[in-house]
Amino acid sequence: MYLASLLVLSGCVPKKDYLALESQLSAANTAHAAEIAERDATIGALQGEVAGLKADVKRLEGAIESKEAALADLRAKNAAMLKDRGAMAAEVSDMRSALEELERRKAAADARLKEFRDLIERFRTLIDAGTLEVKIKDGRMLVAMATDVLFASGSADLSKDGKAALTEVANILSSIPDREFQVEGHTDDDPIRTAQFPSNWYLASRRALNVVQHMLDNGMPPERISGASFGEFRPVAPNDSKENKSLNRRIEIVVVPDLSQMPGYDELQALQ
Repeated sequence: MYLASLLVLSGCVPKKDYLALESQLSAANTAHAAEIAERDATIGALQGEVAGLKADVKRLEGAIESKEAALADLRAKNAAMLKDRGAMAAEVSDMRSALEELERRKAAADARLKEFRDLIERFRTLIDAGTLEVKIKDGRMLVAMATDVLFASGSADLSKDGKAALTEVANILSSIPDREFQVEGHTDDDPIRTAQFPSNWYLASRRALNVVQHMLDNGMPPERISGASFGEFRPVAPNDSKENKSLNRRIEIVVVPDLSQMPGYDELQALQ
């Protein structure tokens, strides 16, 4: 504009040409301003888009971090579940083994109970007559007979009634298959000092062996019976009265336990 004015004033450019130039210049300025405005708008739009993209990226990064944390948590939980499942499987296996062992023990206990009841029924007549008792002592089944019925005081010779009772006992016990028996002699604590019996050990031993011999003579297989002496050292009552001393003077015929039927037998065999 200033240049155009100078040209007019100097008389170099006609006014008409000056106006045309001024119009062209104004149009150029307007177009240029429009281009600048459009460019600025485009730049603003692009900047907004970039800001939006950056926000989207940040959100995506946050989502990825969250998913990665969730995935790590799931992996940890899965590992814990697998571990727990393994522990539970082992626990179930242990419980099944324990249940099987309990069932074996119950079956063994039921079998011993049945055997005890059968033994009582076999000796029912002698029990009712007061000749003997069938009992469980120290986990063993046994037939207990007072020595006063079997022997005279201080003697190891069987009485007539004692022989008759033992004959019946031998017949009953020998009919029980797959069982062994031990005859145990017991005395009270009254000391004995004779040439034949230097102590109660000798008296109890001789009585037990005489019972064994009589049972052998009446059909008991020799490989299924043995004798033992405990003297006065396993009393069933205090030796403080005549009645209690009578209880301690006894013959016990023990049913020897079959270890192969006892719980844990297989494990014991494996240790050999």
